[in-house]
Amino acid sequence: MVLRPALAALISNVLIFSLASVPALAAGPLINVEMDQAKVIELDKAASTVIVGNPAIVDVQVLSSNRLVLTGKSSGITNMVILGEDGKPFIDEEVSVQSFEANTVRVYRQASRSTYACTPKCVPTITIGDNMENFSSAAQQQTQRQNIIDQAAQSR
Repeated sequence: MVLRPALAALISNVLIFSLASVPALAAGPLINVEMDQAKVIELDKAASTVIVGNPAIVDVQVLSSNRLVLTGKSSGITNMVILGEDGKPFIDEEVSVQSFEANTVRVYRQASRSTYACTPKCVPTITIGDNMENFSSAAQQQTQRQNIIDQAAQSR
């Protein structure tokens, strides 16, 4: 029964070659947005409605009928559908949100990770996937800082 392994290898190679030569399904271009960053999108056509598949991943602010601002809220992939004034979709694209990694340093202590934003001094930052104690501490400090700023603005 030497034929079986040879036949299995032949079928395996044919399948791999067949799958490699099949073009990917046309899903449209991917819009990349970094987490906690904004990206301006200019539209060729006036939009009447903007629909986001998962608003927990990306937020859309409509500046005008031809200009949108996408803000990455959490890592993931969702879609955005834009309807024209005739009610028909003229854009249906995937939006990918990834963490912002420029000017950051990640420190690993065994399985524990901490992230620092370094521009040029390094300060702790809130990043999904960090050690919970460090994440919570940085989040609490940022919340306290924002509360102080809000109180100062209200007292003016």
